[in-house]
Amino acid sequence: MLDEFVGQVAVVDLDSPYVCIGTLAALDDRHLELHDADLHDLRDTQTSRENYVAATLTTGIKRNRKRLLLARSGVVAIALFREIVDE
Repeated sequence: MLDEFVGQVAVVDLDSPYVCIGTLAALDDRHLELHDADLHDLRDTQTSRENYVAATLTTGIKRNRKRLLLARSGVVAIALFREIVDE
C-alpha cells in the first residue's frame, strides 16, 4: 500500500512532537527514506500540527534535510501532500 506513495511528496506524522514533509524515496520494513524534507519540531512554534501542515500548502516546503531516514515504529500516519485539506 505504501508503495503507491514512493516518488511523491508525503506528510508523515510522528508519535513525537515532529512532523515531516518530503518526497518518499524508498521504504523497507523498518524505515522510510525521504528526500528534500522538512523535519519540523512543533515545540519550536505555537502552531498546531494541522495548522503547520496546512500553512505549508501556501508557503511551500521548508526543506532542511536532503535525505532523511525515519523509523517506521514512530510513524502515526502518512498522507500524500496533495491530499491535505486546508478548509
